[in-house]
Amino acid sequence: MKVAVLGAAGGIGQALSLLLKTQLPAGSELSLYDVAPVVPGVAVDLSHIPTDVAVKGFGKDALADALSGCDVVLIPAGVPRKPGMDRSDLFNINAGIVKNLIEACADNCPNACIGVITNPVNTTVAIAAETLKAKGVYDKNKLFGVTTLDVIRSETFVAELKGKSTSDVHVPVIGGHSGTTILPLLSQVEGVSFTDDEIASLTKRIQNAGTEVVEAKAGGGSATLSMGQAAARFCLSLVKALQGESVTEYTYVQVDGSDDAAFFAHPVRLGKNGVEEILPYGTLSAFEENAKNEMLEGLRGDIKLGVEFVNG
Repeated sequence: MKVAVLGAAGGIGQALSLLLKTQLPAGSELSLYDVAPVVPGVAVDLSHIPTDVAVKGFGKDALADALSGCDVVLIPAGVPRKPGMDRSDLFNINAGIVKNLIEACADNCPNACIGVITNPVNTTVAIAAETLKAKGVYDKNKLFGVTTLDVIRSETFVAELKGKSTSDVHVPVIGGHSGTTILPLLSQVEGVSFTDDEIASLTKRIQNAGTEVVEAKAGGGSATLSMGQAAARFCLSLVKALQGESVTEYTYVQVDGSDDAAFFAHPVRLGKNGVEEILPYGTLSAFEENAKNEMLEGLRGDIKLGVEFVNG
């Protein structure tokens, strides 16, 4: 497998690249791209780790070379959140970055699966879709918003609260990837029960976990290490699927004919062609149904913003 990380010198990019260097299948290639001049050094640094994954670094003028022949492209490029910023503040900077990178993907690896990590994901995935459509190479089964961070946070927080091993806890998370659009389905977590107060406080903590990190880093960045782990988990699942295994992950994808929104995080069965099947997310509790209905207008607005950014 050839995997590209666009924005490989950043906090998420370096953590993600390290995990992929140590966990991708033997014989894979890892292609690291960044406009920051440090990226060749990141590639050399990683190349000293003894695994059978080849690593190459590509600077700002070598994006086409970085993408050529890729099976999977992951995009964490962009500016991180700082204290006092919400994800919409990131929009103007990151929207342009994503559009340019997606145009390069269309030109150099039109059949690759693309995982968008750059926030605000609710909007940047729509930007990616419209950009690919304009280039005539859009395949809705190969474009993903990486929302795995919401899943791993949910699993961690539930396991902590209930004194369970994280390996025994599975939390479905649907919706979008910011604030109240993140909807953990705590009613569907097997083997545990929650009081109404626990559901309310856990849901709020999961939705605000990004801010928890931004504030704890006191101006020193946003969630980079946990996001790197989440993106690696998603990428490794996707690689297994492309190699013929059937894998299920939660991810933000185009959902045709949905009453929810044009893009929505669902459980998805992945396979050789990317999305093989969008699975139903099951029956919601009254609390979850209410939370979903309250956030849909905001999510649809986020998506509309992305469409309008590309199409005017």
